[in-house]
Amino acid sequence: MKKDSRLSSVLHALLHMAEQGKPITSEVLAKCMCTNPVVVRRTMGLLRNAGLVTSERGHAGGWRINAELSKVTLFDLHDALGEPAFFAIGNRNENPNCLVEQSVNAALDDTLAQAEALLIARFKSVTLAQLAAEFARRHAKYRQQKD
Repeated sequence: MKKDSRLSSVLHALLHMAEQGKPITSEVLAKCMCTNPVVVRRTMGLLRNAGLVTSERGHAGGWRINAELSKVTLFDLHDALGEPAFFAIGNRNENPNCLVEQSVNAALDDTLAQAEALLIARFKSVTLAQLAAEFARRHAKYRQQKD
C-alpha cells in the first residue's frame, strides 16, 4: 500500500525554506525533495491557500514562509493538505447485517478513533520551530564530527 508522504515532503520543504530565509524556487525545492517542480507548486499552492506561505514572481522570486514557525503545527499542515486519512485501515462493510462483522466494526472504529485522537493531539503539540531547532542541533553535531 502506498503511503501518503505529502506531510513529510512539506515539512522537508519548509525546513529548507526556514533555513534559507529567502525565497526558494520550486525547482530548487524539487531537487532537495527528489521530486518534480510541478508537485512542489501544487503542494505549496495548498499551503498558500492556508496563508502559510507566499510566492513571489520574478528573478529573485520563489516560495517564502508566511507564518511564525512557533505558531505552525503539524496539525495545521495536515489540515492545509486537505486532511488526508491518518490510517488506511477500515471496515470491510460499513453497514453489515452480520452480528460478527458488527462486533468487528465496533472494535475497529473505537480503536482507530482513540488512536486518531492521540495522533491529532501530538500533531497539535509539534511546531515547525521545534523541528527547525532539532535540525539545527543535528546539523551542528554533524559539523562537529566533520571537523
